[in-house]
Amino acid sequence: MNSEDKIYIAGHQGLVGSAILRILEKRNFSNIVTRSHKELDLTNQSAVTKFFNQERPAYVILAAAKVGGIFANNTYPAEFIYENIMIEANVIQSAYQFGVERLLFLGSTCIYPRDVMQPMREDALLTGILEPTNEPYAVAKITGIKLCESFNRQYKTDFRSVMPTNLYGINDSFNSVNSHVIPALISRFHEARLNNASDVVVWGTGGVMRDFLYVDDMAEASIFVLELDKQKYMENTSPMLSHINIGTGLDISISELAETIKIVVGFKGKLKFDSSKPDGPKRKLVDVSRLSGMGWKSSKDLEDGLQKTYEWYLNSI
Repeated sequence: MNSEDKIYIAGHQGLVGSAILRILEKRNFSNIVTRSHKELDLTNQSAVTKFFNQERPAYVILAAAKVGGIFANNTYPAEFIYENIMIEANVIQSAYQFGVERLLFLGSTCIYPRDVMQPMREDALLTGILEPTNEPYAVAKITGIKLCESFNRQYKTDFRSVMPTNLYGINDSFNSVNSHVIPALISRFHEARLNNASDVVVWGTGGVMRDFLYVDDMAEASIFVLELDKQKYMENTSPMLSHINIGTGLDISISELAETIKIVVGFKGKLKFDSSKPDGPKRKLVDVSRLSGMGWKSSKDLEDGLQKTYEWYLNSI
């Protein structure tokens, strides 16, 4: 990509999209197109078609999605599957229709089966039953991958997909109920510290293992994959297996994570684990050998990333 190329970031105000925007701006890309949800409803096909016809971007980064934690996925399954499939279908179809040179679709590692062998390899896709707590969202993300692969096979487009592990960082949602685990815990620990609470409740048993990636690392990896020479990308993927995992290659238990956040926030009380709340899969660690073989590895330390995230949270409340 050249710094003058027109790049459309769908979802630029979200966790991932805003990080990609920050990285591109730091690299002096000067022709970035964005639209808020109020300006452009990506579930509206005619509006998306009109937008692409007017703007004609050369590159598209599809980071827009309806996202949430276990509680939100269980509470709003219809919205999660419908809105995400509509966004993907409209953007990918218009990217083909209006000659986008290259598109990058951002998915999620929840696409992999519930009982998949760890670490999760890309070829584990569609080999087993999905985790029930987020199945609608996972099905939508699998649909996005298959849309990209199908357009590539039929129309020779260059649409790529990356599957990030659990993300955290600047611009995350810090709702203590609906958000993902790291921002939820940061807000709970912060409130508990301010109120001199004796304990903080952590959902689940604390024993499940997760890989957490700082969002700016995710943004760097996404741009790395987007900029890969087409031949190199094709050498490391296949028409029926085109997505690439992004993660740290390391995991940590939720109890260890909670203890680390407790230190970062400065909370002095105790942790209480509510085992009546769902844990999700026992372990989720992605195999990152494909991406590391291409030349990219994560660089951000978890505690450092949590500190930066907490500092941003303090400045935003």
